[in-house]
Amino acid sequence: MIIEYDGSRYKGWQRLKDTDQTIQGKIEAVISKMANTPIEIIGSGRTDAGAHAHGQVANFHYEGDMTLQEMKEYINHYLPQDIVVKEIHKASERFHSRYNGIAKRYVYYVWNDPVPSAFQRKYSYHIPEKLDIAAMKKAAELFLGTHDFIAFSSVKKTNKSTERTIKEINIERKGQQIEFSFIGDGFLHNMVRIMMGTLLEIGLGNEKPDYIERIFKEGKREVAGQTVPAQGLFLAEVYYD
Repeated sequence: MIIEYDGSRYKGWQRLKDTDQTIQGKIEAVISKMANTPIEIIGSGRTDAGAHAHGQVANFHYEGDMTLQEMKEYINHYLPQDIVVKEIHKASERFHSRYNGIAKRYVYYVWNDPVPSAFQRKYSYHIPEKLDIAAMKKAAELFLGTHDFIAFSSVKKTNKSTERTIKEINIERKGQQIEFSFIGDGFLHNMVRIMMGTLLEIGLGNEKPDYIERIFKEGKREVAGQTVPAQGLFLAEVYYD
């Protein structure tokens, strides 16, 4: 399944024991009802509470006799209107949404105008001060390649590798909105939101572009920028071989 959702009123993607307000939980409830048996769905990755998706990918095993079109219509009929299955395809038995993914693209939106937007407030972060796009683009180049991103994450010390490879970052102004696009082979918890907070420090003129190098060198979360709010973040696309 390729899924889009408005995460504004949910506690994130991952199913939780103490609430039914998760994207995974809502979809599993509908599919389990459709299949008349408990069904677990596997997502390509977790998104934070309040974050959104245009292209989340998830898979599940189903042994019923409904066609793909019938399944898609059934699921969308019973899901809340802020969660939509855009596409549904038959996958190989060995397909795994998370483990088979080779890269992801996240997009973060900033509303950069002295006046906030009534319509974009749930889907962007409002920064009233003017941002220096050229300085942020220069700084973004320092993220490219393979680095230890522990300082750009809320992950505490871990035995798992915190190295990730960033393949591409694009920053583009479209009217009052600035779109930041990140493509990488994987992202640590809150990594995009902390990278964004760091770039905005540079865009506001509080730091120079070489601030990024200092954070990598020191490797400490407290040296990097703030974790920006989740509402500007979208999981745009997941890439597979």
